[in-house]
Amino acid sequence: MKKIISLLFLIYSINSIAQVTYRSPLDIPLILSANFGELRPNHFHSGIDLKTQGVINKPVYSIGDGYVSRISVSPSGYGLALYIAHPTGQTSVYGHMEKFAPKIVEYVKEKQYEQETYRIDLSLEATELPVKAGDLVAYSGNTGSSGGPHVHFEIRNTEDQVALDALEYYKDRINDNTSPVVKGIAVYPVTGKGVVNNSNEPYRKIIGAVQPKKKGAKVKPDSIHVWGKIGAGVYANDRMTGTNNIYGVKIVRLSCDGKEIFSSDVSSVDFDKTRMINSMTDFDYWYRKKIFYMKSFIEPGNTLQIYQAVDNGYIDINEEKEYKLKYELEDLYGNKTSYSFNIYGKKQDIPQQENCEQMMAWNEDNYYNGNMFSISLPKGALYTDLCFNVARTPSANYKSATYKVADKYVPLDKPCEMTIKLTKDSMINKSQYGIVRINGNRDSWVGGKYNNGAITARIRELGGTYAVSTDTQAPTITPVLPAKWVTQGEIKIRLTDNKSGISSYRGTIDGQFVLFENDVKSPVYSYKFDPKRLTKGKIHTLIFTAKDACGNESSYEYEFKY
Repeated sequence: MKKIISLLFLIYSINSIAQVTYRSPLDIPLILSANFGELRPNHFHSGIDLKTQGVINKPVYSIGDGYVSRISVSPSGYGLALYIAHPTGQTSVYGHMEKFAPKIVEYVKEKQYEQETYRIDLSLEATELPVKAGDLVAYSGNTGSSGGPHVHFEIRNTEDQVALDALEYYKDRINDNTSPVVKGIAVYPVTGKGVVNNSNEPYRKIIGAVQPKKKGAKVKPDSIHVWGKIGAGVYANDRMTGTNNIYGVKIVRLSCDGKEIFSSDVSSVDFDKTRMINSMTDFDYWYRKKIFYMKSFIEPGNTLQIYQAVDNGYIDINEEKEYKLKYELEDLYGNKTSYSFNIYGKKQDIPQQENCEQMMAWNEDNYYNGNMFSISLPKGALYTDLCFNVARTPSANYKSATYKVADKYVPLDKPCEMTIKLTKDSMINKSQYGIVRINGNRDSWVGGKYNNGAITARIRELGGTYAVSTDTQAPTITPVLPAKWVTQGEIKIRLTDNKSGISSYRGTIDGQFVLFENDVKSPVYSYKFDPKRLTKGKIHTLIFTAKDACGNESSYEYEFKY
């Protein structure tokens, strides 16, 4: 049966995908709070975010015939999410739901009790939960890693799960005649091969703000003197008619002296490559300033399929003359903005590569082995070659020295392993050790495993400062107004941890698993009394336990009559 349905899906897709039309997932006016391909930390936004008039519980409908192919429930990420496969060869995705339609709610709850877990990810057969276009499938919400009520909506290719720009299917229902806005430009000298204003540091300039000036004075833009191999970058946002939101820019083009040398077009998102946004953007500057500059050159380890470029977008400045650069930005509706600026070829000494403890090549496995610190980066982790340095500082506050890993923030496409040796191996319970990242006066737990006097953990970027710490304190379990649990029909527990974070929790009543729900935005875990699974008219015993990432465990017990 499944093979027949898959074959029909494929045939339908080949013949009809160019004429695909869908109904709206909402019966309210479609207004975007975020668009497709928008720049996010470590990923491209893979859908469009639809406003729900500032509230939750707006009905959400299947955009077409099909079947529920996947259901995901998580405290973070998409929260409550639904995936519907359609005979067009595409899958629609609905994220951050408050609740599912009743039939789906019961299906999910049965599976959660079978697996004894709130967090669940289910794949379904085509015959289990079929739907028609317009069927109610969920209610909008704010669950998971959501910053406010909305529907995160996607359209993906079913076969490879590559996300497409869902706005393409709803252009005629949303008006937009507003062009993108250029907010800044940048010039990046290639280390050891280029220079900008006698420096090997990037040149960045915020533009558009009117600067005060004295009467009669003329304001001139900064002169950008360059020599050798350089690349350019742009800081920009898109706008849409009728809203104050800012959005990601779909198309970026760069020309030099009238010839286009670079273009990017974010029309699809491959989840296997979405982390390469960190190569497309100026990662170090974003990490420090939370501003995204988009690079208009392609680093060798960046294999995103969004580019067309001459010489990978790099410009060779080898003449003392004026070079005219022009950016053109375009949105899905064809609204365009252009911005021109000049750079000036001027001979100047190109700073040579700084002293490195070790040069690391982007297309090789890389290892740094020190006496008390080591790190290994697999091939493909780096997007470009790296001058790698480590700064060690003795510390009396940690179980090791502190280590500043690299001179700037460097993104990694694959995780690397870092090992720090202890200077004070005094813990009997070795699982209570862990690596922390030091952020000013605050530590962020990274974790890791103990082996022969050292801790090894995985990290996804360089540039932070790390040390070994300990966590000996169990999670704190606090009942929330237990006297009202029975009358309100709901048990609420506040669960917090001081350091390594909650790794697992479990609630039982009379020894039987009960379903406690949680959202990442709140420390409260709640269980709603279920008459099907809880006998009335007797004394019940609740036991709630929790462990942190170091294995420290807490337990809470309470008796109540229901």
